Amino acid sequence: MNTRETLKINAKGHLEIGGADCTELAARFGTPLYVFDEKHIRNMIAVYRDTLREEYEGNGLILYASKAFCCEAMHTIAKQEGIGIDVVSGGELYTARKAGFPPQKIYMHGNNKLPHEIREGVDAGIGCFVVDAKIEADRIEAEAAARGRVQNVLLRVNPGVEAHTHAYVQTAAPDSKFGFSVAGGAAEEMTKYLLTKKHLRLRGFHCHIGSQIFEKKSFVLAAEKMLKFMADMKKKLGFEAEELNLGGGFGIWYSAEDRKIPAAGYREDIAALLATVKSGCAEYGLKRPFLLLEPGRSIVGEAGITLYTVGAIKEIPGIRKYLAVDGGMFENPRFCLYQSKYTAILANRAGETPTEPVAIAGKCCESGDLIGVNLLLPKAEPGDLLAVLSTGAYNYSMASNYNRNPIPPAVLVRDGQAEYIVRPQSYEDLVRNDAVPEFLK
Repeated sequence: MNTRETLKINAKGHLEIGGADCTELAARFGTPLYVFDEKHIRNMIAVYRDTLREEYEGNGLILYASKAFCCEAMHTIAKQEGIGIDVVSGGELYTARKAGFPPQKIYMHGNNKLPHEIREGVDAGIGCFVVDAKIEADRIEAEAAARGRVQNVLLRVNPGVEAHTHAYVQTAAPDSKFGFSVAGGAAEEMTKYLLTKKHLRLRGFHCHIGSQIFEKKSFVLAAEKMLKFMADMKKKLGFEAEELNLGGGFGIWYSAEDRKIPAAGYREDIAALLATVKSGCAEYGLKRPFLLLEPGRSIVGEAGITLYTVGAIKEIPGIRKYLAVDGGMFENPRFCLYQSKYTAILANRAGETPTEPVAIAGKCCESGDLIGVNLLLPKAEPGDLLAVLSTGAYNYSMASNYNRNPIPPAVLVRDGQAEYIVRPQSYEDLVRNDAVPEFLK
């Protein structure tokens, strides 16, 4: 088990997160339940923010990637910590605005920003759009012109770096829906196009090579390619980028197959990336750009766990033993999508030695509704409390009401105290937007 400062086993043999006993959390809030440790979130933000300040003279900004976990409380923490955020939809932007987030520190992404999302971003006065399509540039300029403004933009560039991660979370491979390719000349042509826009100010470039990446050299290679591209644009077009956004994607620990990275390890990886930018700028004669990084998963992933109650237990002799829980693919679809691996523990018997491999099955009417397979646990009984670790990123944010299951609530823990940051859904919430046409009555 990866304990860091977030998890520990207490004297009762129960799992604790942020000083709160998981059995008490389950008794108070019910299951399934997302639980987040505030201290861990703030500590991870500090790693990125402080390393940027110390190793790059503070000439940059950390942007929390809202898609990892988005709610008003999370944006409030980001605001209090002095960082920015990136958003990828009108809903994420609306959430940030509800939290009172400074609009100048908001960057909007997306490969197909809808017209109303562009209008909402311009009206909100966000700091920057990351352009990912020609039609998008035209629409942003039209909205800015209608308001007599000049809107800051970055161009999303595909540097062609293939990170070693799941195919569906690679975003800079040659065949990707994101960005304009450097190799094919599309990035240069789009740079030219943006420079003709009177109501857009091209501040620089953005890239993101994927998620759940452990190889430092992947980030370094992407930075080298982006700096080479920036040098080419200065030479060919006379345009010198003021900003460079190198995205995020730093991996976290989920299971024994992943590297456990202490805070100092992230600091070293970021410092290496910053050193590459500094040396590259010196090599190409570029001024050091304002640098942006977009960590999301690594800020909240290991800060969160999900608690379940074990229900039916079914053993198929010689094949597999299933533990069914009160959650499933509706609140954690990552195994179904990516075959993602997790670590689980019986939170009410956390000190016991694991003795058998099991599959964790959800309650949805789908054969593939699994949270994990071959997870080692002590012999479980109905009513046991199961904790699945490292579920802070891309669990709540990807949840659905499939089979009309309510999305679980989320609580934030600080020094043993817990409060809702996402309240429970009721059955009434599930039918709130239903309507019956008159011709059916």
